[in-house]
Amino acid sequence: MDQSLYSYSLCAAIPLMLFFGFNMLFARVPERKIFRNFLLSRRIMGTAMLVLSANYLVHFFCSPRLKDVNATILMNLDTYFLCYWLFSSALLTLLNKRYITRTLLLQHLAMWIAFTALAAAIVIWVPKGDAQHIGIVALATWLVIYGTFLSVRMLRTYAKAVKMFRDNHSDDIGAYIRWLSIFTIWAIVFGVSCGLLTFLPDRYVFLWVLSAIPFYVYLFCSYQNYMLAFETVESAIEDDLTMEQYDELNTPANSFTVPTYHADLERRINEWIEQEGFCQPGLTLKDLSDQLCTNRTYLSEYINRVHHVNFRDWITDLRIEFAKRRMKECPQQKMFEISESSGFGSLSHFTKIFSDKEGCTPARWRKSETIVDDDAL
Repeated sequence: MDQSLYSYSLCAAIPLMLFFGFNMLFARVPERKIFRNFLLSRRIMGTAMLVLSANYLVHFFCSPRLKDVNATILMNLDTYFLCYWLFSSALLTLLNKRYITRTLLLQHLAMWIAFTALAAAIVIWVPKGDAQHIGIVALATWLVIYGTFLSVRMLRTYAKAVKMFRDNHSDDIGAYIRWLSIFTIWAIVFGVSCGLLTFLPDRYVFLWVLSAIPFYVYLFCSYQNYMLAFETVESAIEDDLTMEQYDELNTPANSFTVPTYHADLERRINEWIEQEGFCQPGLTLKDLSDQLCTNRTYLSEYINRVHHVNFRDWITDLRIEFAKRRMKECPQQKMFEISESSGFGSLSHFTKIFSDKEGCTPARWRKSETIVDDDAL
């Protein structure tokens, strides 16, 4: 193994990992109750970073691969097993503050202790050669299955949160947590890659260290940025969960069998649309149900059944159509004014949503419509 290249890669990774870990553990957050969950998540992630840093420090100062490659591989796998749990717990805590329970903690701790004990047994009692290699592969397989299980749980929780936001908020709250999905998918690829890289021939093992740097840089930056949006997301989650519990208690079990309320609700919604109520910024399903004097569950069921879309997409479609009318009727009006009057939070968001829906920017759409009108004349 090229020890100098290996050492240089560790020298690049270790200071970053230590900085990220200690920063996540001890950096301040706004001293408000709502940020407690974010602080807990970040401290768990910081602990994971320091565990990985400890692994790198052992490699740097002790060079275990030069002494026993198999024992080093098992040490790496054992570190990953613990960090998989810490990573998933940190991310899931951001979306579900009740995720970590004493029972769940003890279950995963017991699995990690069992994994560690088996790794130690393979190193101490299993003869070197094919038997030890089989044991290592078996533990690596267990690690992959465990990581996959945690990743699927994370992605399902993320998908549930995004659906809840789409069903209850006109704003794209899900955009604030999209990094969780990106990170989880990246973690799956990275985790499997690291599991394979640790088996690399010694002269290539520096790749195992270097591959971690962009992964953890992205994670650290994502946490820093998410702190700015956390209050918005956490408040939305709390409000939605509270309203779901209320709806469950106050909605009759047979409320969806015969939707007799549709006719009256349709009339009220049409009146609300004529009054351009959808242009209200930050509109939520609860806001609209209160304005229409109806049950939130009834309203959501009506929108899904009649319009075949979720609440956010329905409001977005109404706003887009309103913006198109404004562009036709007021060709001299500035685009940011149209965006604001349509209920969109910003011109950039309006441009993105409009482009996704219509296949071109608002400015280009207005220009094409103006040409069509001129030709008609």
